[in-house]
Amino acid sequence: MDEEILRKAGLTEGEIKVYIALLSLGASSVGKILEKSRITKSIIYRVLDRLIEKGLVSYIIKEKTKYYQASPPHNILDYLDKQSKDIQTTKKKVETIIPQLANLQTITLLNQATIYEGFKGIMTVYEKRFEKLKAGDEYLNLGLPATQPTHHHAFWQKDHAERVQRKIKAKLLYNPQVDNATLKSRNKYWGCDARRMPLDVETPSWILIYKNTVVIAIPQGDNPIAIEIVSKEIAESFSKYFNWFWEKSKKLKN
Repeated sequence: MDEEILRKAGLTEGEIKVYIALLSLGASSVGKILEKSRITKSIIYRVLDRLIEKGLVSYIIKEKTKYYQASPPHNILDYLDKQSKDIQTTKKKVETIIPQLANLQTITLLNQATIYEGFKGIMTVYEKRFEKLKAGDEYLNLGLPATQPTHHHAFWQKDHAERVQRKIKAKLLYNPQVDNATLKSRNKYWGCDARRMPLDVETPSWILIYKNTVVIAIPQGDNPIAIEIVSKEIAESFSKYFNWFWEKSKKLKN
């Protein structure tokens, strides 16, 4: 007999041995069941109790001794039917809490912070915006420095070329001390509007905002770093700051 079928039906190894033993023994005491099934004495009563719960074993008491007997084999089908009904009931209950569980996962996924080190790390996190932004989308840059090393300019040229190819727009707010040549070099690209910040505030960092992501970069020093925060709420908050500055900024005259 293929006992694997019984395992797939939800019976354990011990339950299968005891049930098959009882089918051949008929009503029997624990001693005979142990001898026939050859399972460990320490677990026999737990196994019998589980079989009783599943409706596959019953017992009678004669002269203060319990005699166990196997229920008809078709009871296995009844047991499976009950399991199926229980699964459907549980499924319906789980369906009611799926939104709550998904919300917990969303909160976890959308509130993550990652640190990137070095110029290469900053460029990596900067380029990641292309993974989320689609044609017609826009990103915001706040507090871009007035002067940058030559290799930074080379990267920005390559980056803007890819941005244009992807049809993604950009709004850039630079430190007020930035020269016109830098702003014009950015504005010559399609979809880019580079301006000076309306306040003369110099900070060591710049901020990138898009979708549900905020990147705070500190490019100066021996160990430049960028902190990527994935959070819809935080991104919306920084967007409001950016928009406040943007409304007070002026478009560069040609």
